[in-house]
Amino acid sequence: MRNLGSSDPRSSEKRITATTRQLESMIRLSEAHARMRFSSFVEERDVLEAYRLMREAIKTSAMDPRTGKIDMSLLTTGTSSGTRKLREDMEKALLAMLDGENHDVGKQARGVRGVKWNDLVKAFEAQSSVKVDLVEFGEVVRSLEGEGLVRVVGGFGDRGIVRRVSE
Repeated sequence: MRNLGSSDPRSSEKRITATTRQLESMIRLSEAHARMRFSSFVEERDVLEAYRLMREAIKTSAMDPRTGKIDMSLLTTGTSSGTRKLREDMEKALLAMLDGENHDVGKQARGVRGVKWNDLVKAFEAQSSVKVDLVEFGEVVRSLEGEGLVRVVGGFGDRGIVRRVSE
């Protein structure tokens, strides 16, 4: 199980996919499978079934729907590393837009009012090569607001106005 995460040549980060807790679970599953057979001893077939169950459980719970790959950070943090990277990129692009690197939106952002939520989404979609997920966009704006980098007036969504907080 550990080799699954560390031997992938395409992966730049080395992931350990078998924690102590998972190995202990595998032992308990092996023992339970032996008891189901009314056996006093754990045999190789019990361990193989426990391994199969663990592998399927990890596939089911830790598969990143965007990439189709196993990402253990889904289990540990609730967010895949790919999603975290996407959010970081969106945060940087959004701040760059509000700082004036995108001419049209930048003019509005430097004003007292800020930028209308819908205008910001449209400008963001215009510069992006993929369709912008509005829920993800909202999460990014919430995160930036939590960090004190932007301020949302009038609520999130159609009536909201996003302002860059001066440093």
